[in-house]
Amino acid sequence: MGENVRKLGPGRLVIASHNDGKVREINELLAPLGIEAVSAKKLGLDDPEETGTTFAGNAELKALAAAKAANLPSLADDSGLAVTALSGAPGIFSARWAGEPRDFGAAMKKVESALFDSGTEDFSAKFVCALCLAWPDGHTETFEGEIKGVLCFPPRGEKGFGYDPIFVPDGYHVTFAEMEPDEKHDISHRADAFRKLMKAHF
Repeated sequence: MGENVRKLGPGRLVIASHNDGKVREINELLAPLGIEAVSAKKLGLDDPEETGTTFAGNAELKALAAAKAANLPSLADDSGLAVTALSGAPGIFSARWAGEPRDFGAAMKKVESALFDSGTEDFSAKFVCALCLAWPDGHTETFEGEIKGVLCFPPRGEKGFGYDPIFVPDGYHVTFAEMEPDEKHDISHRADAFRKLMKAHF
């Protein structure tokens, strides 16, 4: 993260993502701040190749590419599911486990098969999120959040996206996909990272 926090004010901000569910969540978190969030998809910006080895590295790649292409401040999120018994997989490859076009039903089955093949009884996991703010001149700031929980099979719920239907956060009995969006926003890995960003900027 940059040494100096550069305050983010009202105005346009590019959300460097082509994932509609992710953009919707970020928009809902930003709306009260007078920030007009516009997605990279809507601006016709390319998604850069994610060559980073960490969530933070990939978030920075995406944020810088969008900021420079749009000549506007940009916010990128790189997030995923890290399963303890799978040595943190799928991790930064969470979206890639879903293939092209994205099929998270298949990705969740892949996680389930890998766990059962390993013979483990440890179904603990966490969602991790790195948010990177970038400006066209190359200034960046990164904030990371996470939430721990356990995996459940078969998937449950229709309200989330990605791996939400198999993730039960610690202290709850429902999956992210069974929760109302407002409740998920209060506790999610993205909300944790957002709280850190907000504390720095507002």
